[in-house]
Amino acid sequence: MRLKKRKRKLRKWVKVTGTILLLLLIGGGIYGSTVYKSFKNAVAAMHQPMERETSEKREEPVSLKEKDPFSVLMLGVDEREGDSGRSDTMIVLTVNPNNNSVKMLSIPRDTRTEIIGKGTEDKINHAYAFGGIPMALDTVENFLDIPIDYYIEVNMKGFTGMVDAVGGITVNNDLDFTQDGYHFPEGELTLNGKKALSYTRMRKQDPRGDFGRQIRQRQIIEGVIKEGASLSSLTKFSGIFAVLGKNVKTNLTFDQMVAIQKGYKHVGSSIEQMEIEEEGTRIDNIYYGLVSEEEIQRVQKELKSELEIK
Repeated sequence: MRLKKRKRKLRKWVKVTGTILLLLLIGGGIYGSTVYKSFKNAVAAMHQPMERETSEKREEPVSLKEKDPFSVLMLGVDEREGDSGRSDTMIVLTVNPNNNSVKMLSIPRDTRTEIIGKGTEDKINHAYAFGGIPMALDTVENFLDIPIDYYIEVNMKGFTGMVDAVGGITVNNDLDFTQDGYHFPEGELTLNGKKALSYTRMRKQDPRGDFGRQIRQRQIIEGVIKEGASLSSLTKFSGIFAVLGKNVKTNLTFDQMVAIQKGYKHVGSSIEQMEIEEEGTRIDNIYYGLVSEEEIQRVQKELKSELEIK
């Protein structure tokens, strides 16, 4: 599947988990002193700085006050008992206030690429398992040949708390399947947190593979956005922020988030979805997604243009 452009109007408030947290800042405002205080406390709990101050692929650090274009790597991590887990969801978001545009690139978890710092080629989602956020950032930067300025890591189990915090969500399911003991028939479904997590995890029964899974993940994100934007959810902010604080880590500071909210919110009128075309294959009986040189150059060129990188 090649580039898909699907413009989506962002609602007034609450963009939660990976994408949602950042788009909250772009698409909305912080209303009332109580909400502001709750949000500030949540950001303090989420903040996890990096050793590096800026990407090696940037000559100068991003200036949010000057409204520079910037990028964010969003990782949905499925934590597992006894190990560090894997980044089952990898999304690169680029924001350009000069073009009033936001682009969202979903990287399939099975994409074969060089794991920077490991010296081997492997599935891109293994970078997080091998070296955490630093190795994941370095690997994605190398794969896309662009700087990654910020990261947002989401514990996928936090999805359950976030969906429940907004009172459940509604999605339109286009494939009948069963996952984790739950049956998901075609049509409109109302999901609580546990069902939403199972809904996003299924991919083996989907002929579209990882792309189908990404569609369902976006549905969950958009469902939380819709519910969070409703007036009835304004009283639920404390619960939403509590879930964020427990399940999200980011190197964005509170001041940087405020700068994004003030200087970039006008770009949030649409999101352009990007996808990478891959060819599935097996190497040593392990499935990988291979990206052609032509395809990766196409994606790199588009992202560099969005970030205004020569």
